[in-house]
Amino acid sequence: MVETPDSKLARLKAVIAKYPSALICYSGGVDSTLLASVARQVLGEAMMAVIVNSPLLPPREFKRALDLASSLGFPLRVIEANELSLPDFRNNPEDRCYLCKRHRLGLIIDEIRSHEFAAVMDGSNADDAIGHRPGRKAADELGGVSPLESAGLTKRDVRDLARRLALPNWDQPSRPCLATRFHHGIELKPELLRMVDAAEEALEGIGLREFRVRLEERGWARIEAAGDELAALVEKENRERLVKKLTDLGFKRILLDLEGYRSGSMDEA
Repeated sequence: MVETPDSKLARLKAVIAKYPSALICYSGGVDSTLLASVARQVLGEAMMAVIVNSPLLPPREFKRALDLASSLGFPLRVIEANELSLPDFRNNPEDRCYLCKRHRLGLIIDEIRSHEFAAVMDGSNADDAIGHRPGRKAADELGGVSPLESAGLTKRDVRDLARRLALPNWDQPSRPCLATRFHHGIELKPELLRMVDAAEEALEGIGLREFRVRLEERGWARIEAAGDELAALVEKENRERLVKKLTDLGFKRILLDLEGYRSGSMDEA
């Protein structure tokens, strides 16, 4: 029997409805936006979204997330965090995502205790259970709930439902935290995070949507872009503009990765 979007949505609502109240871990991405929107429908005033603002989140993305929550009408609380103050995280080990998520969930759980919410829900989906996601270990340890995953919704399902519900960001490319632009073992310094963020803002400025600026050890910027956007990077005007901008930011060389954008490329050997 072929499932319909209505049946998938009903299953998600049923998972959420098991809890009388919930805090939703919200980032402004499509997964957490769908979860927060549906939780609002199911739980009403008994839900609240929470966004963690930290040096790992570009300011423009933080503002977009705030504006989106406001336009969709669900309540949002901001929690300030600074993962760079944690020596183990700052050293950028292979379990960086685990350390980050455990720290953030700890802050959010404090919110549960003070406001008496029944659960903390995050936007992990069924596909996330397959890939390398060390952050999921922290959620399991601290009792986090992943309704999208529990409902069996894949990334494609999430986008289909987000489009069906007319969520403005249904086709928004994923934007993981800035730490993913660095090889493990490279110290995560605030000035380097800001440098990479400014470089990616420059790529947005020429109209790119799906891309990353990876920082190599010698201070080189390696640009990954979706296949259909690579051509824009070699146009003379764009190329000269980006070279000047990234050089001014402090990059010693700017490289274009002909393999294009791919998630998790910094984990490659």
